[in-house]
Amino acid sequence: MNPNLDQLLKVTDRVMNSPDSLRVAPNSISPSSVHVGVDLGTAYTVLIVLDAHYKPIAGEYQFAEVTRDGLVVDFIGAVDLLKSMKSRVETRLGFPLTSAASGYPPGVPQAEVRATANVLYGAGLDCTGLIDEPAAANNVLQIKDGAIVDVGGGTTGIAIFKNGEVVYTADEPTGGTHFSLVIAGSTGSSFEEAEEMKKNRNEQRRLFPIIRPVMEKVGSIINRHIRGRQVDRLYLVGGTCAYPGMDKVIEEVTGVETLLPGDPLFVTPLGIAMNN
Repeated sequence: MNPNLDQLLKVTDRVMNSPDSLRVAPNSISPSSVHVGVDLGTAYTVLIVLDAHYKPIAGEYQFAEVTRDGLVVDFIGAVDLLKSMKSRVETRLGFPLTSAASGYPPGVPQAEVRATANVLYGAGLDCTGLIDEPAAANNVLQIKDGAIVDVGGGTTGIAIFKNGEVVYTADEPTGGTHFSLVIAGSTGSSFEEAEEMKKNRNEQRRLFPIIRPVMEKVGSIINRHIRGRQVDRLYLVGGTCAYPGMDKVIEEVTGVETLLPGDPLFVTPLGIAMNN
């Protein structure tokens, strides 16, 4: 695994959660050398900018329901959201962003992959690359053997690697949105209230027994796709995996060593930007 991963994710976390500051002085950045990634997730849309050495320097992320299971369901909303995020990041950088890469869950039809590219074009960005999300994550993790499991808002994507090459991919519904639906149903809350409860550290221990069955379902999805494929280690990415205890549940269900690198929300967006 990438020996510099922890430091990279710490820097990314600071950049993404301190939106009014830059990692470097704007006049030290060459506009032509930056790498930009856009992740249109089911729960979060992420825009991240890396410098010439693939280090994060600026970015923004917002909760938005403009895609579902890798499909763009609100094209105008997605374009408008990305335009506003792009404008704010450009103001902080002091120069316009002209191109970006994006990602998609494995198995998404090509027509929907093109729709993702069209969101970028609509927001004023040339789409210079499209990469499946687990492969993007491995741009960051740099694993040789094992499986990357990307649990996003709507789906669980799996990519199995042998000698650094992808040998199998799959994607199935079940992700963080399902956590929120279960919380809403169990507590009588609205979906929006359940989303906030899910992210509230003071509520997470109380809610854990409620959503554990969904975590176990993710584990069963993983089991189904790694069966007979000699996978000795799982690497979890995607914002849903940040829920405390999820890595332990996955390890219990699968019986496979499970690692959770840093803040999993930003691993895939980082890898997407590295593809630009």
